[in-house]
Amino acid sequence: MLNEERAIGSTLEAVRAAAPDAEIIVVDGGSADHSVAAVRNRCDLLLSSPRGRARQMNTGAAAARGDALVFVHADTIVPSSFAHNIDAALANSATVGGRFDLVLDDPTLLYRILGRLISIRSRWMRSATGDQAIFVRRETFQRMLGFADIELCEDVDFARRLRRYGRVACLRSTVTTSARRWRKDGLLRTVLRMWLVKALFLLGVPPHWLKRHYADTR
Repeated sequence: MLNEERAIGSTLEAVRAAAPDAEIIVVDGGSADHSVAAVRNRCDLLLSSPRGRARQMNTGAAAARGDALVFVHADTIVPSSFAHNIDAALANSATVGGRFDLVLDDPTLLYRILGRLISIRSRWMRSATGDQAIFVRRETFQRMLGFADIELCEDVDFARRLRRYGRVACLRSTVTTSARRWRKDGLLRTVLRMWLVKALFLLGVPPHWLKRHYADTR
């Protein structure tokens, strides 16, 4: 979490409603707004860590006690079937982790199509983005040494490595994530920039250099 006071409350309420027995851990990366106050009574454990999504997720995972870890971005709303879907997927011993399909929170046709294409692409490539609520068995996460401590594309790197350990479940249930980046920067421009960033990352361009050209959006 980083400066997510407008989104984080709804996210945590959705997780609690869908998974009442889950341990909810929030890791703050140094928010300067009212994010910490917004989560204090909505989570089981509030931690802080140096800023950086990979570092924050690794900090939360290290403190978690469950056998399965689920990483939900601050602007992502999970479905009511969230816990059941994950339990059902991990009932298959060959499955090491997975992700959800995705819809964007803008009802217009282009955004509905975009969400569908993101889901189709990730299913075809057996990949995932952080917006898709990635989940993984704890033992697998530990064998993988968690998320790579990089400034960008930690989700792309993690999903690519996860495939080496076993079956990755591509769930049809959908999480709803914010379309704010596309709305702010323009749909086509943002899509092209995302494709370019991921392609350059896979070609070996250092994440810290890519981060300069892919600023956070709140």
